[in-house]
Amino acid sequence: MIKGLVFVFVGGGLGSVVRFLIGKSLNQSIPYGTFVVNMVGSLLIGLAMGYILREGTSQNNIHLLLIAGFCGGFTTFSAFAFENYAFIKNGDLLHFASYALLSLALGIVAVVFGIFLSKFLPS
Repeated sequence: MIKGLVFVFVGGGLGSVVRFLIGKSLNQSIPYGTFVVNMVGSLLIGLAMGYILREGTSQNNIHLLLIAGFCGGFTTFSAFAFENYAFIKNGDLLHFASYALLSLALGIVAVVFGIFLSKFLPS
């Protein structure tokens, strides 16, 4: 258990640092860095999951370091994209559509509501 947490911690820290650096260098008036991070993270999670599935083993250390750790710290969009892929692959279009649309819509609503609530926080 501790070994697994270390893999996630190291991968997550590296992913977060790389995301910060890309965002810092590319984000201007349009968040190009965020877009690049989301697309690269989706590619990386696809490569890692494809490798694990192709090899037919859990490859737990790779999963913890790259998928849960690096991709999780780099962007959760990659996990979101992979989960939607799984719905599509299984032919579960109703769950795909509802999960994708609700995540986007409710995510934006949650941000707006969080900004509203922040006005009541002490300074």
